[in-house]
Amino acid sequence: MDSTLDSKLVAKPVEAGKLKKRVRWPSRLLPSSSYGLVSYKELPEYMKDNEFIVNYYRANWPLKEALFSIFRWHNETLNVWTHLFGFLLFLGLTMANLIEVPQVLDLIAFITRSSPVSGNVNVSQDLVLKPITASESDITLTVTPVTRWPFYVLLAGSMFCLLSSSLCHLFSCHSHRLNIMLMRMDYTGIAVMIIATFFPPVYYSFPCDPQWQFIYLGGITVLGLFTIVTLLSPAMSTNKFRPFRALLFASMGLFGIVPGTHAAIANWSNPRRSIALAYEFATSLFYITGVVFYVSRVPERFKPGWFDLACHSHQIFHVMVVMGALAHYGASLVFLDWRNHESC
Repeated sequence: MDSTLDSKLVAKPVEAGKLKKRVRWPSRLLPSSSYGLVSYKELPEYMKDNEFIVNYYRANWPLKEALFSIFRWHNETLNVWTHLFGFLLFLGLTMANLIEVPQVLDLIAFITRSSPVSGNVNVSQDLVLKPITASESDITLTVTPVTRWPFYVLLAGSMFCLLSSSLCHLFSCHSHRLNIMLMRMDYTGIAVMIIATFFPPVYYSFPCDPQWQFIYLGGITVLGLFTIVTLLSPAMSTNKFRPFRALLFASMGLFGIVPGTHAAIANWSNPRRSIALAYEFATSLFYITGVVFYVSRVPERFKPGWFDLACHSHQIFHVMVVMGALAHYGASLVFLDWRNHESC
């Protein structure tokens, strides 16, 4: 495998030389704005993925030029920015939710109490336990927070996937070796995100049944690791195995039907069930729609060259992924609110 990869890498400088001569690329000392875009036919073989995207490709660009191409218009610009925006959005949501973590709130409250605002304030009086009435006891029980780590697993997995995707689309034009590495990272990110989406619904749907938590979360983790290991093969990164990759990811998603059905039946009488199911249905709809566009390559299939810069299938796929992640985030908030009021 390594010898084959090395032979391909040795052959690339010749192709790059032809490519530069064909489009009159300048030397690497010139500013990034001088690096031209090429057509699909002029691409090195390792970069040929979608023949319906005809123009506006970057090929064999230095890392610096690839980095600053985030501010240039090419057929990967919106691929980079859609998931970069999604990453920043989930980063903001993570920070906003961390502020609400009970331990953080307790620390802030303690510091606030300990800071004398007047000379007459007796801090020790604020820390003395007072008698609790029955109604106060009920209120205290209903707002007791639950374990939040599954919620943050979802946020972390989503951010890793979105950032990996953005980096892949930004830098994969540099070289064959880096292209393969970034593709592997991108596929790993997708698998990690799918695994992460299982944690909040499974964990919070079966809080008093740890055996089901273990079975379902363990099952999706094993399936995800199998998918990652399978896709680490360089051959799996090629266009030939595009449908197979989609099938692997789809099988991971379809695994969720089992715990989802189980949770719906077990919590049938709970009014929050319908709200959570509505969010999860929206999540599935967004993801399935995205996969359909990803595999079918619609609309560029019908008008090659018309959608090179905007509205081609991969960009639509990216938007659907972000929308699906947001819908799942909404479902996770419902689960958190549910378990904040009902422990089992």
